[in-house]
Amino acid sequence: QVQLVESGGGLVQAGGSLRLSCAASGRTFSGYAMSWFRQAPGKEREFVAAISWSGGWTRYGDSAKGRLAISRDTAKNTVFLQMNSLKPEDTAVYYCAAGARWEYVTEADRYNFWGQGTQVTVSS
Repeated sequence: QVQLVESGGGLVQAGGSLRLSCAASGRTFSGYAMSWFRQAPGKEREFVAAISWSGGWTRYGDSAKGRLAISRDTAKNTVFLQMNSLKPEDTAVYYCAAGARWEYVTEADRYNFWGQGTQVTVSS
């Protein structure tokens, strides 16, 4: 059974930092992207960042560029999202996703596996 478990969310002041983790179990995702999406209340799920499992390619959504960094520890089957210079508009539930091919990496409906989400709240 495949599981994606996120951790690291919480409450932080504007300008602060958080590091999210996503631990995958049940299988490896070699050849597939692992990504972060986020969803704020009343808004659609938004692509944040993706990393290829074997090639180290990365891709970022417009909201992430320059402030967020995705990385992975292949040996531990874990993906990280380092978030710096956080803003109140970054407040959302952040979801880890896996299973999409790289050419569809920004499309939420292309992912087969999702975590339960972790809440990030940025106060002004």
